[in-house]
Amino acid sequence: MSMDFAAEDDWERHRAFLAVLREGSLAGAARSLDLAHPTVRRRIAELEQRLGVTLFTRAPDGLRPTDVALSLRDPAEAMALAAAAFTRTAQTRSGEIAGLVRVSASDIIAVEVLPPVIAELRRSHPALNIALSPSNRNEDLLRREADIAVRMVRPAQDALVARYIGAIELGLHARAEVLDGHRFPETLDDVRAIGLIGVETDNAVLRGLRAQGITLSSADFTFRTDSDLAQLTAIRAGVGIGVCQVPLAARPPHPPLIRVLPEIFSVDLDTWVVMHEDLRTSAPVRAAFDALVVGLNAYLAQPSDAASIAVAAPRNA
Repeated sequence: MSMDFAAEDDWERHRAFLAVLREGSLAGAARSLDLAHPTVRRRIAELEQRLGVTLFTRAPDGLRPTDVALSLRDPAEAMALAAAAFTRTAQTRSGEIAGLVRVSASDIIAVEVLPPVIAELRRSHPALNIALSPSNRNEDLLRREADIAVRMVRPAQDALVARYIGAIELGLHARAEVLDGHRFPETLDDVRAIGLIGVETDNAVLRGLRAQGITLSSADFTFRTDSDLAQLTAIRAGVGIGVCQVPLAARPPHPPLIRVLPEIFSVDLDTWVVMHEDLRTSAPVRAAFDALVVGLNAYLAQPSDAASIAVAAPRNA
């Protein structure tokens, strides 16, 4: 294996290699790196040529790493962590609230809740740029997939700073027109008779309901999608009765949604704002972190100074 090559531009090839390993395809790697598909392909080909090995083979579902590629994963991950630490150190040294901060949040929070918060943040700090990633996957803050994450589960990783926001309640909601001509629902059977919006596959909400003794399956849903945004759009369009965050149901500019069966159907989503502890003293990241805490507390109509609690594993902000 030939290793005689310059190092100054190889990190970009290593980043492409690691992204393909993580995503399983050139297209996925291109999206994660915000690069053109041919650029990622070229960097992989250049790395293979320089190393004198084959790193990936084509498979029906994407690219399959070779044994050599798998053996290189740990060194590549170590390089990514070192690069992230390099960036964090540089940010920590500057007190200017400027530059790029990456934020990850669930689809609904990212699309429906955070834009006004980010707008206010940018009015206060116009030199600050925000990259927002709507994703229900918990992106890895230790590997710098995001600087800040809004998570709906308690953070478990070490080296994180976490602020507890509160519990966002989920309930069944519908447009008034959907309920017209029907007896107002008093049971889940009444809801099923009108039409229930739900998922195609099992998810955390269904598991939470089962823990409360409420059993629902895909057979109960007259409209099915695993996209939270598609479900919300269907509720607002009057397709049927579906699950919506209670604070979101009454927000303009959409017509207010009517909640049904509040005593029977309720799921709480614990909500946290999280960042890497190394970024605690980074002025731009801290400004964005604090703005998200204030904005999400306002969304839940809770005083911001009551939102912090002690966290066992992650450190409190």
